[in-house]
Amino acid sequence: MRISEGVEWAAHCCLLLDWMGMGDPAAAEPVSTARLAAGYGLPAAYLNKQLQPLVKAGILTSTAGKKGGFRLAKPLADITLMDVLTAIEGPGEAFQCAEIRQRGVWADEPASVFRAPCAIDNAMRSAELEWRRALAAQTLAAVQANAELQAPGLRTQVQDWYARPST
Repeated sequence: MRISEGVEWAAHCCLLLDWMGMGDPAAAEPVSTARLAAGYGLPAAYLNKQLQPLVKAGILTSTAGKKGGFRLAKPLADITLMDVLTAIEGPGEAFQCAEIRQRGVWADEPASVFRAPCAIDNAMRSAELEWRRALAAQTLAAVQANAELQAPGLRTQVQDWYARPST
């Protein structure tokens, strides 16, 4: 499974919206799609398409109109990487067993032989469950804290850039 870059853009935008709202989603002004997109060098229509599922998932709110845009619906501490992944990619499982063991050499075996899931299906589902648990345990607040540790001054740099008039 390859996770789409939409997940990356969505997570980045959540961090950015928190920095822009100074950590208080309720008091934050909406940030336009065009302005968000300009910060990442993306077409606004593309980014808007990526952020709409976050609105449906209750992670962001959107406001229409000239002064409209996006803002966080809740604090980053209440949003996990799994929330963002599920909003963008959907809740489906990454591994889909095709039951290929029922073909070829084993095609003539009775269905009763295949009642239990195969060992590969079990292993893949177990690994995916652990991966999902790890993403569900990682809040965007923790990701943001790590980003600020890696790049001191990042918050201020982002705020300064977005405070400049758009061209």
